[in-house]
Amino acid sequence: MTLLAIIYVLIFVIFALIAYAVMQIKLAGIEVKDFWSFIEANQILDKLYAFSKKYETLTPQQKVVYLMEAEKVFTAFDKIPNIVWEDEFKKYDEVLKKYKEIKVERWMSS
Repeated sequence: MTLLAIIYVLIFVIFALIAYAVMQIKLAGIEVKDFWSFIEANQILDKLYAFSKKYETLTPQQKVVYLMEAEKVFTAFDKIPNIVWEDEFKKYDEVLKKYKEIKVERWMSS
């Protein structure tokens, strides 16, 4: 009986923490869906940052993939206030520079 009561209390605490987190996100003026896409975009940003540092020359197919993934990151980051992701600004800036470089290169070749 006490084990069942402990399980119920733990489940209640978990739901209360989730509700509190959602409330904090909403109070910050962010939609939960946008915040979730920001979290996913943050993971993509880390990969793109490492990729941009590792490879100086890319194949045309890699450039297209890089551009598409970078656009997803930029869209997700635009929906979130800057103060939330200011720690990631250096990575964001490096990815943006590589993005612009590829765009200019593609524009000049066409």
